Amino acid sequence: MPDLLPILTSLAWPFAIAIAWIAGEFGQRWTGLPRISFYGVVGFVLAGPQLGILPVPDGGAVPMLADVAFGLILFELGYRINLRWLRTNPWIGISGLVESLATFIAVYLIAIAFGTPQLTSLMLASLSMATSPATVVRVINEQRSSGQVTERVLHLTAQNCVLAVFAFNVAVGFWIFRTFEDLGDAIWNSLVLLAVSLLTGAVFGLAVPALLRALKNPRQDATVAFALAVILLVAISYAGGLSPVVSTLAFGLVARHRRVAFSQAQRGFGALGELLTVLLFVFAASTLDWQKVAAGGLFALVIVAARLVTKTGGVMAFAHLSGVSWRKGALAGVALAPLSVFAILLLEHARLRGVHVVEELRSVAAVMLLLEVFGPIIIQRALVWAREVPQTQPETRHAA
Repeated sequence: MPDLLPILTSLAWPFAIAIAWIAGEFGQRWTGLPRISFYGVVGFVLAGPQLGILPVPDGGAVPMLADVAFGLILFELGYRINLRWLRTNPWIGISGLVESLATFIAVYLIAIAFGTPQLTSLMLASLSMATSPATVVRVINEQRSSGQVTERVLHLTAQNCVLAVFAFNVAVGFWIFRTFEDLGDAIWNSLVLLAVSLLTGAVFGLAVPALLRALKNPRQDATVAFALAVILLVAISYAGGLSPVVSTLAFGLVARHRRVAFSQAQRGFGALGELLTVLLFVFAASTLDWQKVAAGGLFALVIVAARLVTKTGGVMAFAHLSGVSWRKGALAGVALAPLSVFAILLLEHARLRGVHVVEELRSVAAVMLLLEVFGPIIIQRALVWAREVPQTQPETRHAA
């Protein structure tokens, strides 16, 4: 008789993804809330530290598939960034820089006040600068929103991600130097790695549109070509120790500005994107431990509140200068609240690179869980209040 344990273990992730998808569909239908909030709840409940159903993925296919899913979302985010708009209206970029720096300073001071070690505080402050592109892009696609707030949120999210990755890698380089006194390795992990990742993504951004142009088929759907390119780019990033976050974002950004006259790729990469999104949010939530979540509850609430104040205040302060009302500036700032998936994946990448100090950051896992569940709801409500969601949306009818 075959051993059932390996069989059941191999089936755990497929069943978890199926359960999460069902929960998301029925949860959205009954409550009007974003599907991805339910994906996160299922992943957290089924995780090893909770019910113990999902095995802990230590490398292998699941983390890489999660990175592919994240890469597809980052590519789409980069493809929707309009650099011309940022040059015409520089106050948008300035507001993003101000709110990111304000968030970094506020979270660092809060972490120090809670007795967190300095290096861990720097890492936490760096992560807190970010806004999760996975949450932002999926909710915007699900709501089919469009308008000034939507576009500002997309552009500020991309800027926040770049700043957060840069700051986090500098902190990682500092940790490597302090731990091993290896200046070369520290510089590689902080600056050179980002530059090479950026260059690799830019090369893909030039090569793939050129390939599509060479096919000379204007009816060719670019979805498959872009998806395959993202998968290849993530694999190269893994093999070379590069940042898949930076490389895929750069790929999308360069590809947009080198676009040719072919039909648009499917928004969200169609069924493939939907499937991988379920896996991404289940995986991200499955890395959290309820005991550490409970231990970091108060710390989490303070950080969530600080991020909300600094990001909302930073964007709202430049609202009139950038051409929108105070109200829309405030709503754009509120919509920058989601964080979880981005932070969790950066921590996983750092752990796989041997930066064991990130284990100390698990004590603030409650921040990630709070924003895993409530982040999508916050951005959904901000878009609805900004009146940028079509009134025929079922989510709007249920949630109103």
